[in-house]
Amino acid sequence: MSAGSSPARSRVFWAVLALIGANLFWAGNYIVGESAVQSIDPLSLVFLRWALAAVPLLVLAQLIEKPDWRTVLATWRWQLVSSLLGVIGFTLLLYIALQYTDAFNASLISAVNPALIVVAAAIVLREKLTPVGIAGVVAALIGVIVILSGGDLGRLLTVGFGWGEVLMLGAVLAWTGYSVIGRVAPKTPPIAATAVQVVIAVVLLAPISFATGGPQLPQTPTALWALLFIALLPSVGSYLLWNSALTVIPPSRAGVFLNLITVFVALFTIVAGHPYTLAQIIGGVIVTAGVVATNLAGTARSRART
Repeated sequence: MSAGSSPARSRVFWAVLALIGANLFWAGNYIVGESAVQSIDPLSLVFLRWALAAVPLLVLAQLIEKPDWRTVLATWRWQLVSSLLGVIGFTLLLYIALQYTDAFNASLISAVNPALIVVAAAIVLREKLTPVGIAGVVAALIGVIVILSGGDLGRLLTVGFGWGEVLMLGAVLAWTGYSVIGRVAPKTPPIAATAVQVVIAVVLLAPISFATGGPQLPQTPTALWALLFIALLPSVGSYLLWNSALTVIPPSRAGVFLNLITVFVALFTIVAGHPYTLAQIIGGVIVTAGVVATNLAGTARSRART
C-alpha cells in the first residue's frame, strides 16, 4: 500500500459523505419547495433564497478558505455561466415545475440527471462511453418516458408532456451543464466560487424582481420557515458540499449520488402518506438501474486506467 493511499481514501470517504448530505438537503428542497410555491411565486422564492444565502456563503468562504478574491473574480465568466445554469436556471425551473407536478414526480424525472451528466462528460471531457454505459443511458431515458406517460405511452402521444414535466426536464439539463462546467472551469475554492455565483444571481434577479412588483414576502409562519429552510440547507449546505465533493470525485461518478434525491423524496412521501402510482415506481426503478449501469461502467474504466 502506498503512503499516499490512506489520505486519498480519506478524501474520497469525506467526499462521498458530502454528496450524501448534499442530496439529503436537496430532497428536502423538493418537499418544502412544493409547499413554498403555494404562497410565494417562484421568481420571488429564488431571489429571496439566494439573497438570504449570499452573506453566509461569503462569510464562510472568508473564514474557511481565505481566498484571493481577485483570483476568484478573474474567473467571472465561468462563474457567470455556472450561476445562470445551476443557481438561477435549475432552481427557477424546479420551482415553476412544482406548481404543475408533485415533488415525487419531479424527483423521479431528475433521477435521469446522472445519466445525462455521463453523456455530457463524454462529449465535453472526452470520456469514452462503453456499450454498457450507452445501454444504461437508454434505460434511464426509457424510465423517464414511463414516468412522463404514467405508464400509458398512447396517452403521451396524444396528450403530450405536462408543463411540470417539461420544466423539470429543463431543470435537469441546466444542472447537467452546471455539473460539467464545474469540473472544467479554472480551479477556485469551492465555497468562494459558490458565493460568487450566488451574488451574481442576486444581482441579476434583483432588477427583474423589483420591476415585476418586488419580491413576494412570506405571509405566514409556515411560509417563513419554508423559506429559511430553503435558504440555509439546500442553498448554503448542499452547494458547499456538492462543489467540495467535485474537487475529489469526477462529475460522471458523483452524478450517481443524485439518485439519492429520489430515494429521500420517496421516503418522505411514503412517511407523509402522499399517494404514488405504479408507473412512478416502475419508471423510477428503470431509471435507477440505467444510471447505476452507466456509472458502474465509468467506474470500471477509471479503475482499469489506474
